[in-house]
Amino acid sequence: MYAPSKALAKTNVGLNAAIAGVSMFYEIMDTPAGEGAVERAKPAFVKKGGTVVFDRVTFGYKPDEPVLRELSLHVEAGKTTALVGQSGGGKSTVVNLILRFYEPQSGVITIDGQDIGKVSIGSLREAMAYVGQDVYLFGGTIRENIAFGHPGASQEAIEAAAKAAYAHDFIQAFERGYDTEVGERGLQLSGGQRARIAIARAILRDASMILLDEATAALDSESEQAVQNALDDLCAGRTVVVIAHRLQTIQEADKICVIEAGRVVEEGTHEQLLARGGRYAYLHAVQFREELELAGVEQISVSLAAMRSNLLL
Repeated sequence: MYAPSKALAKTNVGLNAAIAGVSMFYEIMDTPAGEGAVERAKPAFVKKGGTVVFDRVTFGYKPDEPVLRELSLHVEAGKTTALVGQSGGGKSTVVNLILRFYEPQSGVITIDGQDIGKVSIGSLREAMAYVGQDVYLFGGTIRENIAFGHPGASQEAIEAAAKAAYAHDFIQAFERGYDTEVGERGLQLSGGQRARIAIARAILRDASMILLDEATAALDSESEQAVQNALDDLCAGRTVVVIAHRLQTIQEADKICVIEAGRVVEEGTHEQLLARGGRYAYLHAVQFREELELAGVEQISVSLAAMRSNLLL
């Protein structure tokens, strides 16, 4: 009697957990859509390389705790604008608002003069491609994941995008090539491989605007270089908003904006900001010192390993 009774008692725990999951599911499914019917929302018309303007935008994930405070930002068409600053300053929030994951509490965001709050979300996101630090791949083949943003794409177009993303060679090395299963969330691939497939997906999409949120932050040096080369090709001639922690990856940006406490405190090119000796120069000096210290530690490790080998010999 003991084992069946114990199992019966545990059933209540599992049942309550399942009820909680179902409750959360229906809460999401029953949430009203953020905009009206598609036919009532006019489509967005974004040129190849649209201009994005934040006009005194205030937003907080909690109403009484603003993340952005009357932020004004101008992203020029066809150029790369980099957002840098310490964590929590509001950089990722800027991208979230451009994609309309959230609506600003005050102020206006426009793309090519259009208030993005008055256009359909579908048409707005159709003009954009996003590559983030946490790459999401769906369970399926490499081909299906690359073509996800462009259903019906030909094999030639998929391979061309993969070549532009420096992914074709490692894909061909797999026994099944483009029919290789990536596993749920792409767990069968390395971080660098997942990132390059995500970039190939963005290239195939051929969007007017590119949003990059620390796309190379979690990669090793070799993978980062390959991914960075792919990103350079992807961004050519497009409007790009890039969030970066490693400042050396955005030194060639057309404009760098330092965001702190929800406001743009500095903006200019890499050389201009270094010459001013302000917040960007401080962040650059701190990061450069940390890299030197890390390089010193690595050199010491190499020297110790060499000494150990000599002693063994």
